[in-house]
Amino acid sequence: MADKTLVEFVKQSLEHGQTRSAILDALTKAGWRKAEVDAALETYSDVAFPVAVPRPQPYLSAREAFFYLLFFILLGIVSFSLGSLLFALIEYGFPDKANVNDYRVFRLESQVRSGVSGLLVATPLFLWLGYILRGARRRNPQMQRSRIRKWLTYISLVIAGCTLVGDGMSLVYNFLGGDLTVRFVLKSVVVAVIAGAIFTYFIGDAEKGDKGDVDTP
Repeated sequence: MADKTLVEFVKQSLEHGQTRSAILDALTKAGWRKAEVDAALETYSDVAFPVAVPRPQPYLSAREAFFYLLFFILLGIVSFSLGSLLFALIEYGFPDKANVNDYRVFRLESQVRSGVSGLLVATPLFLWLGYILRGARRRNPQMQRSRIRKWLTYISLVIAGCTLVGDGMSLVYNFLGGDLTVRFVLKSVVVAVIAGAIFTYFIGDAEKGDKGDVDTP
């Protein structure tokens, strides 16, 4: 964030008809670093108007950061629980006959209970929080410029993208090694669908955020 004194000086200079290059030259000669001056100049739009026109600034609040962080944590729980449940059902439907024992059955039953529990608890909270955040963004367009939302959105895109690439590499690796089973293919499809859905949703959210739309959390 630019220095307030510097921002005010830039504002007054622009309103007195000084060019940006002249302001930059004067401030750097006074000892300000170019990066600091550029940040202050970026505060105001380069449009012809009698007074300095401010640019929209990134928005950040601790309360919003808490809600968005909780939203993305719940997304992770829902995704993991759904994947775990589907993996267990695939194991039930296509068991590994070379590894059938009581411990495996107990582990799968525990995995199913864990997946169902996570979905039952986290999914309603996730949907409710998404509804609350979507409504808040509609009422307050400033939230569209939220730094925390953009950071978490792109982090989710990176994770989902890496998961898709890793899933594809694993599928090709097993195919080349002759170890491609129905069980493995189905699990790969589950991972691809979940990660792909997250990637598609958040890449659309990022594009809408850049355009100023408010249709998604």
